[in-house]
Amino acid sequence: MPTIRHNPASLFPPYRCYSHAIEVKGNSSLLIISGLNGYLPNGQSMPDTFEEQGEIIWEYIGTILQAAGMDYQNLVSIRTYLADPSYDEANVQLRIKYLGNNQPASTVICCQLLDPKWKLEVEAMAAK
Repeated sequence: MPTIRHNPASLFPPYRCYSHAIEVKGNSSLLIISGLNGYLPNGQSMPDTFEEQGEIIWEYIGTILQAAGMDYQNLVSIRTYLADPSYDEANVQLRIKYLGNNQPASTVICCQLLDPKWKLEVEAMAAK
C-alpha cells in the first residue's frame, strides 16, 4: 500500500529519520501521527506551561489531520505521555475540548520525557 508523509510547514521541522505523520492509503486510510511536543513552529522554543504546550500539540494534531482530509472525529487511538501525574486533569480537559464526543482507544503514561522542558507528548492514529 502507498504511504504519504505529512510534515505541514506550520509545524516545527521534523527531526532526523522522522515524519510528523504517515498515512497508509488503500481502500481506506490509516494515519499514524508521531509523538508531538509543544515546540512553536520555529522548532526552538516552547511555552512553559502544560496548558499552553497541550494547546499547541492538539492544534498540530488538527493540522496534520486536515492535511490528510480528516478531523478530530477520525482519531481512533491516542497515546499521551505526561511528565508528571499532576497534569492528568489538565490533560483530560484538553481531550474533552478537542475530542468532543469521540472516544478513541487511549493510553496515558507518566514518565520522564526526552527534554525536561516538555510537559507532555502525544501520538495518535486516525482512520477513514
